[in-house]
Amino acid sequence: MDSIKKISIVIPVFNEEENIPILYDKLKKVLEKLPYDYEIIFVDDGSTDRTEELLEKIASKDKKVKVIEFARNFGQTPAMMAGMDYATGDVIVTMDGDLQNDPEDIPRLLEKIEEGYDVVSGWRKHRQDAAISRKLPSKIANWLIGKITGVKIHDYGCTLKAYKSNVIKKVRLYGELHRFIPALASTVTSVSKIIEIPVKHHPRIYGKSKYGISRTFKVLADLFFIWFLKKFMQKPIHFFGIFGLFLFLVGLIPFLYLIGLKLTGHSIGGRPLLIISVLFILSGIQMFTTGIISEILMRIYFEAQDKKPYVVGRAINVEEE
Repeated sequence: MDSIKKISIVIPVFNEEENIPILYDKLKKVLEKLPYDYEIIFVDDGSTDRTEELLEKIASKDKKVKVIEFARNFGQTPAMMAGMDYATGDVIVTMDGDLQNDPEDIPRLLEKIEEGYDVVSGWRKHRQDAAISRKLPSKIANWLIGKITGVKIHDYGCTLKAYKSNVIKKVRLYGELHRFIPALASTVTSVSKIIEIPVKHHPRIYGKSKYGISRTFKVLADLFFIWFLKKFMQKPIHFFGIFGLFLFLVGLIPFLYLIGLKLTGHSIGGRPLLIISVLFILSGIQMFTTGIISEILMRIYFEAQDKKPYVVGRAINVEEE
């Protein structure tokens, strides 16, 4: 790629008042040593503590700091999307605001971008989180995501990643799809342009984690949609047709059996099992297909009208277009 001129650091935050000043100081020390212009974009996702106040104070003293304040809490994916929308750098680096990601790893991510990669993902090889509630579900999810999407990396959940701006801005994020960005990026760039490198990971000292084991179920639901998106977005009839044929055969086989019984003089009027089983099967399939169709309709709604999945209450140090 062309030489990097400017980098954008995007940091979604929610109730991180203890961490913000420390993170800002650490970032400044790292970024000022790099041979690039830079900007730091904090996206305040409706914090209810002093996060907003502290960010405004920092931005008033440092014009390289942009603050995007949401009107309410929208979630990490919209916050990530907003930061990328407002970013003006050639490379966009995302990271958490809880001090668990280390700013000193940023130069190593940028080295890989300079080598020609489009996406550089951090791998928390020595993750400092609870083994049962965080690390085990994460390992299972990462294996499953890699198997289904074909983009095999160890740590989809690590927020510390670097992207070429002209690649990541082609990827639209909705719902809670931020954890699948490498897989989504593979729809606009080659898998060979995606690489993973080990990064540091520190235990959380201040504040509370926003995630728990319940997130696993959301990941599985989103993964099903990502699989559908990659495999059947342009040919949905292949997906729905296969299921339709399967359901048709499931209904046809016992139906022919019952016809045979009827022709041999047996009564089939008192056999509700077939109707009940078919109703259960159709209800389950209908729920899944309705969810997928809703996801697709949501994407069409946002993209056709250029709507954003968030509402900005105020933007500081941001030039109006």
